[in-house]
Amino acid sequence: MKNWDRIIGFILLLILVVGAPFVLPSSMHYLRLLMGLALGYILSRSYTGFAGSVNRAYKTGSTKLMRTMMFMFLITAVANVTFLMFSKNLTSFDLSINPINIGLILGGLLFGFGMAFSSCCATGVMTDLATDLPRAGMTLIFFCLGVFLGFPLQATQSWIKGSIATSKTGTKFAQGVYMPDLFKWDGLDGYLGSVILTALLAGIVVYLSYRYEKKRRQSETYVGVPSEKVQDNPKPADVTHFTMNSKSTYDALFIKPWTLKQGAVGMTLIFVLMMGLTKSGWGASTPYGFWFGKTLNIFGVSASSLSNFTHQPAEVFSGPLLANGVTVQNLGIFLGAIIFILTAGLFKETMHSVSTLNMKSASLFALGGFTMGFGTRLSNGCNVGALYTPIAQFSVSGWIFLAALVLGGIFGNKLSKIAYGY
Repeated sequence: MKNWDRIIGFILLLILVVGAPFVLPSSMHYLRLLMGLALGYILSRSYTGFAGSVNRAYKTGSTKLMRTMMFMFLITAVANVTFLMFSKNLTSFDLSINPINIGLILGGLLFGFGMAFSSCCATGVMTDLATDLPRAGMTLIFFCLGVFLGFPLQATQSWIKGSIATSKTGTKFAQGVYMPDLFKWDGLDGYLGSVILTALLAGIVVYLSYRYEKKRRQSETYVGVPSEKVQDNPKPADVTHFTMNSKSTYDALFIKPWTLKQGAVGMTLIFVLMMGLTKSGWGASTPYGFWFGKTLNIFGVSASSLSNFTHQPAEVFSGPLLANGVTVQNLGIFLGAIIFILTAGLFKETMHSVSTLNMKSASLFALGGFTMGFGTRLSNGCNVGALYTPIAQFSVSGWIFLAALVLGGIFGNKLSKIAYGY
C-alpha cells in the first residue's frame, strides 16, 4: 500500500495521545510523554543532537551546530529569568546548580570521549534507536551499565559530591555556583549580570568556532555536513499552486527538514514548558542505570541488594518501569523520532541505511556507551543534565563541563581515527 508508513505514523501518534493517559500513572507522566515526543520529533526533523556539536566540527570542519547550541543556551537562559527572578523560594525548583570538582571535569572528558566513539549522547541514543538500531542499541546497553556501576561513586565520593567553590544559592542545591549570586548589585537581583555573562561566554565559543571553521576552510579540510547543506538550501514553497491536499503542502508540513535554528527554538520551548510544569530542567541519563538494575532484578537479583550497591531506592528497581517520569520522557523521545520517520515517509530509506555490526564497530560503540554512562555519574549529568540545563539555569558548572566535553570529544575522535579508522 502506497504511503503505508505515513499512515502508520499518524495512527501511532493517535494511539499515544489518546491511549497513554489510561496507561501512565499520572497526568505528569503524560506530560512527560508529550514533551518527549516533541523533543524526539524536533531532534530528528532538525537533524540535530548535542554530540554533533563536537563531532561534526572535528570530522567535517562545520561548527554551525556548536554555534546554534550557544544560541539555544542563551535564549533558554533568558526565558528562564521569567521563572527565577521573581520566585520567592528558588528551592521550589529543582535547579541543576551542580558542584565544581574533579568529577565534573573527568565526567566531561569521559562523556566527550564516548560520544566521539558512539556518535550520540544520552538523548541522541534514543533518537538513534529509531534510525540505527545496531549502533544505538549496543551503545545503550553499555551506557546503562556505565550509569549503574557509577551510582556508588556518585553517592559516596567527596570529589563528585563536594565543590571547590559555591555560592549562597548554590548551598541550597548541589553546592555549585549560581551566577546571579555574583551580581546582586546589578539592580535586577543578579539576573542582568548573569544574562550578560552567559551571552559573553556563548559569544566566546561562537568566536572560537568561527576561527576554527575558517582555519579548516583555508586548509581545504572542510567538507561540511550533508544534512546542513539540505537545511541551508530548502526548496521554495509553491504558493502559486497551493492546496491543502497537495504533495508540496504535505512536504512542507511533515517532510521538509527544519533548520538547526528552528530546532533550537523548538527545544527551547519544550525546556521552558518543563521549567513551568515540572519545576525542573531537562535530564536523561539517570534512568538508564535503573533500567540495568531492573534487568538484573528480572534475573533474580533482589531489589534490596541493588539498592545497597547503588545507594538508590529499592523501588526504582522493583517498581513499574513507567513509574519514573524521565523514563517515560526518554521513551517519548524514541517514539517521537519514529513518528517523524514514518510520517515523513522515510522508513524504507532509513532501514536501508542501517549499519551492520562487526567486532570492531561493536567494541567501539560499547566503549563509547560505557564511558558516557560512567562519565554521567562523575559529572552529575549528561549533555542535557550537566551542560544544557545548568547553563540555562545559570550554573557555572555547565561551562566547565562544556570545556571538558570538547577536549574529551577531540581526544576521542583522534583515538577513534587511529584505532578504528573512522
